[in-house]
Amino acid sequence: MNSLKIIISFTIPIAFLFCSQKALFAKTIEVEVTHTLNILLKEEDTDNDKKITIDDFPIENTERGDKRFALKAIDNQIYEINGTYYLANLLQELILQKESGKKKATISTERIFENPVQRISTMIKEYYWDGLTRRIDAQHIMEALEDSKISTSTTKYLYVSHNDTFAFDYFTDVSKELTNINLKVVRLPKDINPYTIKKLEGKHGLLPLALERNGSGEIKGVPFVVPGGRFNEMYGWDSYFESLGLIVDGEIKLAKAMVDNFVYEIENYGKILNANRSYYLTRSQPPFLTSMALAVYHGLPKTEESRQWLKRVLYAAIKEYRDVWMNKDHLTSIGLSRYYGTGVGMPPEVEPGHFDSILEPFAKKHNLPLSEFENLYKQGLIKEPELDEFFIHDRAVRESGHDTTYRWRINNKDRCADFVTVDLNSLLYKYELDIAFMIKDIFHDTIDGEQGDTWYARAKKRKQLILQYLWNPKKHKFYDYYIPSKKQSDYISATTFYPLWACHPNNPETKILNNDQAKTFISKALTHLESKGGILSSTKVSLEKYGIKGIERQWDYPNGWPPHQMLIWEGLRNYEYIKIADRLIYKWLYTITRNAVDYNGTIPEKFDVVKRSHAVFTEYGNVGTKFSYMTKEGFGWMNASYQVGLNLLSEKWKKVLEKLIPPEWIEFE
Repeated sequence: MNSLKIIISFTIPIAFLFCSQKALFAKTIEVEVTHTLNILLKEEDTDNDKKITIDDFPIENTERGDKRFALKAIDNQIYEINGTYYLANLLQELILQKESGKKKATISTERIFENPVQRISTMIKEYYWDGLTRRIDAQHIMEALEDSKISTSTTKYLYVSHNDTFAFDYFTDVSKELTNINLKVVRLPKDINPYTIKKLEGKHGLLPLALERNGSGEIKGVPFVVPGGRFNEMYGWDSYFESLGLIVDGEIKLAKAMVDNFVYEIENYGKILNANRSYYLTRSQPPFLTSMALAVYHGLPKTEESRQWLKRVLYAAIKEYRDVWMNKDHLTSIGLSRYYGTGVGMPPEVEPGHFDSILEPFAKKHNLPLSEFENLYKQGLIKEPELDEFFIHDRAVRESGHDTTYRWRINNKDRCADFVTVDLNSLLYKYELDIAFMIKDIFHDTIDGEQGDTWYARAKKRKQLILQYLWNPKKHKFYDYYIPSKKQSDYISATTFYPLWACHPNNPETKILNNDQAKTFISKALTHLESKGGILSSTKVSLEKYGIKGIERQWDYPNGWPPHQMLIWEGLRNYEYIKIADRLIYKWLYTITRNAVDYNGTIPEKFDVVKRSHAVFTEYGNVGTKFSYMTKEGFGWMNASYQVGLNLLSEKWKKVLEKLIPPEWIEFE
């Protein structure tokens, strides 16, 4: 008890400084922007990364890096600012003013000394969503065309659906008006298959989304949110979580627009795409359309217009369900579905060298340099069935969204397409429930050829199969099922929680686990997967058993990801485990807040939740960590997790979070 008092006494000054705007004595001063900015960076950015962080160590025998800055106003009055967080706030405010073209600016105590929870949330709402929003039309096409994942010639390509003559004519006219770039508008063939997409090697490009006319009759692209960084397109499952954050922030029209773009993809490209680039045409991502549509619909006025909107989405969801997830590639012999990308050869969007360790043995077999073998294999001039099979499973991993993980490693080989997974079948169970609910309760069985009871029967059957094949009553957890051996995997992943999320909580019959089963499951699963900063993607024991020592994969221990956190929070709340949900929400929000305070507002795509650190640079790095002066985007689903988490957390715990008290000091009563 004495140690707790000591800790609290140390946090009181922090709590005072991180007070609300209303409690602060508001004061503004006028400063010269560029001059102040240059001095601030010279004195405090000691590692020259154009940020002020706790890694800017003091320079010996100087005052540089001491985290104390004398801010000089135009009237020559000096104002002292102490501490990494406040200096970073000052840097961000100066940059915002400079980018708006101001030479002199007013600096406010309300912004410099703003409590971090409020500041992060405000930045997400007022800046980051705008920074991540894209349109594909004449005015915005240059920004959307940018793609750092692949290298192309000076020619940029835009591939338009064979069905969309209006879009083809519109973008053909747009291309003629672009004088600073060679844009080639190409109509996709009617039959989109792996071999037609393979022929686009070296000429991949952007896929347009829906167009609309605004009030003045001008043609505009329907807006969407991108994840950020190298991911400059609309992604499948990212968009669902982003939409939840948008809805919390009052951006219901933007969330609705993203649903509209998904409907466009289904109607024109045959599926919700991994993302809207030509190299993604052969695979989807985890399905969330019905959940996304209902979240939007519940926020819309209940008019005939909104009902007709939902009806169109419903038809699209049914089409996607049947044509994609229940097709011959995805539906397995046991009646459950799997991930399966239908492309041919190497995925072109990976970073150079990503597959070197896979290709090297085959290059040696053919007595060729690695680069030469890779080029010949890509061209189809060398046939390697074993390598072809590897890429079938690799594409399945990418469709799962969990790229990459050791979760599906069997006999030292990655075999994702051979697994029936907990996550996919939980999502499809939710699809069936949602479709049944919309048909029966919203449209009263007036949807052509569809009956709500039929879809409820499908859901009931899938629930039985999930319990038969994926639930382990002895271990009290859900596991993926390996079809060739007819056995469950023992790899423990955060996806074991998905069945808690996949239900209609006001209808007990839709819950996959009953209350007694859920109680034991939650206790045992959290023992394995709960960490200091939130929920782990997988357990250390699983990684040690199946992983390759020294080669980390980003969707495994010790990392934690926003989609897992958000689904698990909601799953726990479905079963009324509010206190546990609060604890997990607090841990995650504390991790985000602490890193933003210490690292100039950094909002990354993932965290090491064991260390509560954004320093996760395995495989693809950590998008959202590289920026100068201030982040303009954060990262899509991390932004959303912060806003959703704050919306769920009680005011009591928000106040504690504002004081930056680590979660281990708190009893969540």
